[in-house]
Amino acid sequence: MGKLALAAKITHVPSMYLSELDGPRKGFRQAAIDGHVEIGRRCRELGVDTIVVFDTHWLVNANYHINCAPRFEGVYTSNELPHFISNLPYAFPGNPELGQLLAKACCAQGVETLAHPATTLAPEYGTLVPMRYMNADQHFKVVSVSALCQVHYLNDSARLGWAMRQAIEEQYEGTVAILASGSLSHRFAQNGTAPEFATKIWSPFLETLDHRVVQMWEAGDWVTFCAMLPEYAAKGHGEGFMHDTAMLIGALGWSDYAGRAEVLTPYFGASGTGQINAVFPVTPQTGAAVPGPQASVASGQQPSASRL
Repeated sequence: MGKLALAAKITHVPSMYLSELDGPRKGFRQAAIDGHVEIGRRCRELGVDTIVVFDTHWLVNANYHINCAPRFEGVYTSNELPHFISNLPYAFPGNPELGQLLAKACCAQGVETLAHPATTLAPEYGTLVPMRYMNADQHFKVVSVSALCQVHYLNDSARLGWAMRQAIEEQYEGTVAILASGSLSHRFAQNGTAPEFATKIWSPFLETLDHRVVQMWEAGDWVTFCAMLPEYAAKGHGEGFMHDTAMLIGALGWSDYAGRAEVLTPYFGASGTGQINAVFPVTPQTGAAVPGPQASVASGQQPSASRL
């Protein structure tokens, strides 16, 4: 029936918008912007009608949530970095049908997920930044998924990704792309030092760790990566505790996935954090290696592991 045509891990650094504006930083994020433009071009070429974004700037404290209003339009200023993103206009269609279908499929697989088809909730900049460069002409419908998950298990996020893929392929009449919108390491530069870290990683340890992870992705070593993801998320300061990445790799088949990442925008530093644009080929999968739901079958509280 439907098709998952493209999957990618992408940056959404607000300095991309700053890079458009006249001033000392003009043009310095062009490589990241070009990566987004290329992903948008490929989506068009593949016949994608809807882009689903796993947004690590949408913070949630219970359940998983899907923003699938019929249309999104407004002017956005970042509460975190208003000097980077201020008065950013946006407009693009949503896809209530797909959003509700995805939520139902996730719940059926034991991951409690709520769709919001009639809401005034605006997307966060993990969705807005990539849509600025991939979807300026409003060609694609957009569905945003919460991925800054405060009290969620990575296993549940992996299962959510797989449930969404199955729903797309078995129940949706259309073609979809999924984007994990978040960084690798996400340790921001300490206050007062941000300008000197504008194009750097916060520490040699984090930079080395990120580079090793990218090597695993390019080599297709998903068994190793999936095994280390919980520790990488914690010790590597993964953005959103790397729930977007767990969702993405879950959709691709988890440790059974054998595809190799194609890096479109090479790894770069931004305010201390590690960023990349990389596309992952979608290959046939059974889902056998994807972790089962965890929260719905947990026999008791596990506070120390609540985010993993």
